[in-house]
Amino acid sequence: MKHNPLTLPPHVLSCIDALENRGFACYAVGGCVRDLLLGIEPHDYDLCTAARPDAIRETFRDHTLVLSGEKHGTVGVVTEQGVIEITTFRTEGSYTDSRHPDWVTFVDEIEGDLSRRDFTVNAMAYSPKRGLADPFGGQSDMENKLLRAVGDAHVRFEEDALRILRGVRFAARFGLAAEPQTEKAMFALAPLLEKIAKERIFDELCKLLLVAKAEDLLRFSPVITQTIPELTDSVGFQQHNPHHLFDVFTHTAYVTAAVSPVLALRWAALLHDVGKPATFTLDEMGCGHFYGHAEAGAQLADQILLRLKAPTALRKEVVFLISHHMTTLEANRKLVRRRLSQYGEQPLRMLLQLQQADYSCKGVVNEPEDFEEIHGLLEEILAEDACLTIRNLKINGHDLMAMGLTGPAIGSCLNELLRMVVDEQIPNEEAALLAAARRLTQ
Repeated sequence: MKHNPLTLPPHVLSCIDALENRGFACYAVGGCVRDLLLGIEPHDYDLCTAARPDAIRETFRDHTLVLSGEKHGTVGVVTEQGVIEITTFRTEGSYTDSRHPDWVTFVDEIEGDLSRRDFTVNAMAYSPKRGLADPFGGQSDMENKLLRAVGDAHVRFEEDALRILRGVRFAARFGLAAEPQTEKAMFALAPLLEKIAKERIFDELCKLLLVAKAEDLLRFSPVITQTIPELTDSVGFQQHNPHHLFDVFTHTAYVTAAVSPVLALRWAALLHDVGKPATFTLDEMGCGHFYGHAEAGAQLADQILLRLKAPTALRKEVVFLISHHMTTLEANRKLVRRRLSQYGEQPLRMLLQLQQADYSCKGVVNEPEDFEEIHGLLEEILAEDACLTIRNLKINGHDLMAMGLTGPAIGSCLNELLRMVVDEQIPNEEAALLAAARRLTQ
């Protein structure tokens, strides 16, 4: 093993030292080692050790412990900086359910433990005393930008099919090319992802979308479409339209990478044209059209995110963006005010970004749109602290009740007054609003 000093934080070193002082080899392992070698600050640290779970518990008897994973050899040690998971060196049996090992056997050496891990870049361990344990060449693969499964790729993915999607994420995040046999196995065994809990699929897709580039989505489309079958027809679907050079999925990949790495935006971009194949028509001139694809796509996106058990708030944001991504928004002050009033500031900003990415990722040069001017108008209106919601009106429901209005008529009147203020037909002043209310109710 090659000694390669890495800097571990004090609370991690303290846990390692506590076990080493009792004669148990202990290493930082997995993703934290990979990240440290890349100069990235790890989000968390996992340790593995020759100590059995009872010895780990005894070593940290003065700490609060998390014992939910003890039967698989993992004891969580609560520190001021968070929970450090410490796992006994182990090997595993087959995964009948493609998620959990049928059995776990503790071993005495780190090499046996690393042999059960998914990819070589995650199968490294580091000990301040013993240096870097890298029996499968993970450091070399990182340097060569290569994603390689540990051992037999088919066996690794059959054990837990989610590793296929994790592999796509690692490739995207670190700019890795999948080694040919690993990639072949990823594509061949992608149907096993159907066995994985939808919550786990959704979580991995979210992590992937935040780091994916267009090339990643295109290269791994066989995996992406396995998790979202509704996208399958988009792959290679030619648009037969002079405004589009790319097929639907290629355009989708570029749009997804072009928007900010905000979850709602990335999901909306990925699914914004999912309704196109079903709404395709060809006119007598041979030009393709997709009338109603925004509405159809919004419905499909809703179904997809429901199936994946996405949070309701995120699902609604995504459906809103997709359903409105074809809504015309010109550099017109009244129209921008109206949309700002209808949608709210953040939804409108996200919608503008999605529309701009959609427009700029067609693969052909089109006439310039006035997005810059629209953004300028948006900033002007926001700077004015304009009246854009009912609560900003200078009168309220009590004022209308004093005029004799009751029930639903109050809400209807307030909505109409807001529309008139937003369209700059009347000023947001008490006298003007009351006068307009009298006219509306006569």
